[in-house]
Amino acid sequence: MEENNEKMKLTAKKADNFSEWYTQLLISSEFIDYSAVSGMIVYRPDSYFIWDQLRNSVDKMFHSAGIKDAYFPLFIPERFLALEKEHVEGFSPEVAWVTHAGAAELNERLAVRPTSETIMYDSYAKWIRSWRDLPLRLNQWNNVVRWEFKHPTPFLRSREFLWNEGHTAFATKEEADSEKDVILGIYASALKDYLALPGVPGQKTEKEKFAGAEASYSIELLMPDGWAIQGPDFHSDGQKFSKVFGIKFLDKDNTSKYVYQNTFAISTRVLGTMVATHGDDKGLVLPPKLAMIQVVIVPIYKGNNKNQILEYSKKIAGLIGDARTHLDDTDAYSPGWKFNEWELKGVPIRLEIGDREMNSDSVVIFRRDTLQKKQVKSADLSAEIRETLDSIHQNLYQKAESALKSSIHPADTYEELKNVIKTGGFSQSPWCGSMECEDKIKEETGAKATNMPFDAQAGIKNKKCVYCGKEAKHIVNFAKSY
Repeated sequence: MEENNEKMKLTAKKADNFSEWYTQLLISSEFIDYSAVSGMIVYRPDSYFIWDQLRNSVDKMFHSAGIKDAYFPLFIPERFLALEKEHVEGFSPEVAWVTHAGAAELNERLAVRPTSETIMYDSYAKWIRSWRDLPLRLNQWNNVVRWEFKHPTPFLRSREFLWNEGHTAFATKEEADSEKDVILGIYASALKDYLALPGVPGQKTEKEKFAGAEASYSIELLMPDGWAIQGPDFHSDGQKFSKVFGIKFLDKDNTSKYVYQNTFAISTRVLGTMVATHGDDKGLVLPPKLAMIQVVIVPIYKGNNKNQILEYSKKIAGLIGDARTHLDDTDAYSPGWKFNEWELKGVPIRLEIGDREMNSDSVVIFRRDTLQKKQVKSADLSAEIRETLDSIHQNLYQKAESALKSSIHPADTYEELKNVIKTGGFSQSPWCGSMECEDKIKEETGAKATNMPFDAQAGIKNKKCVYCGKEAKHIVNFAKSY
């Protein structure tokens, strides 16, 4: 048998060298590959399937909430991008430009989509004329390019990534504001029910909000190295864009008014967080709902019983039900090599079938999250598979939730904050609202204000700012962040 164990070997340990472990894991497991363009990755079938599953689940929730899908151009005229000053200043360092078509120079530079507000709102201004045209709630699934940074990391900081862009318009501020909890609820459900990831929802500070927004909200996630990473977000844009792009309507009282707008997104960044959170030194550990293969069957045979074992394995495959199943009947590798390969790829359940299992009408179930084995009769297999897949998901979520909760540390003094930042995690601290204090904390500790957690604000009474000692207005989670 041909053996190529080097392909599957992870030499870095997650606890010792997280960064090296993470990149080794993504490549060795064939989850992604690097491309010829720096900072842009190839989504191999396993990772793209996961994004597809996540996208479809979120899209169904969008549709149930009344949001429709559309698609707008990749290229944005420079004059559009320049219309909203705060917006363009926020993105200018990251914009890639198209200047030529063949040898001919274009009359106007075209931005490669860093985000789609400006190209979409040109259309919104044409489509919205009356209160009857509202609300307009559109979403698109696309790719965006943001070029400015020195050290790209797959998924976490990529120059091209995939995401959704929700862009909605309403007649009143109250209607627009009521959408926030709906969208953040959809994203929280996607994180918990599909990615098995807990998060910290809250409002961004003025400094950290989205360029052009009146207020930004995020679900912050925690990486195993103690650094934070922003997950899905929602932005209340008020009338900033509608006034720039002339998106107004004739209301029921026969007066012309500007619409109120929101934007929101979830990106492939969460795939990197999922890999980092659940993976171990043996490889990926995939949440069952997203795994392309949920159950892999590995027959164990010698030459004289191969046909019988394979026939029994096919019978077992037919008993599993609707779980996505693969029978690994290749002769190229030994069973031990296959075990290692499927563990590296993170398949949730492995079924081992040899003489003993065939003769006792049973299988051995191996679960990837706990590395435990269990013998099960074939008659009980379908129910056992369903229960085990559910149990794996719950276990992954509970472990991640426990890790997150243990990494949120109340810190009322600056010394306490600095100690938390040194060891990693969130320093949950009172803050006066001054951008000067926020800047000083980042300058001196490397930690930024990730968000102001919704569930922590009740504890603000009688608190003093962690940096200047003045009366605190908010509780903020400070952390080093990707």
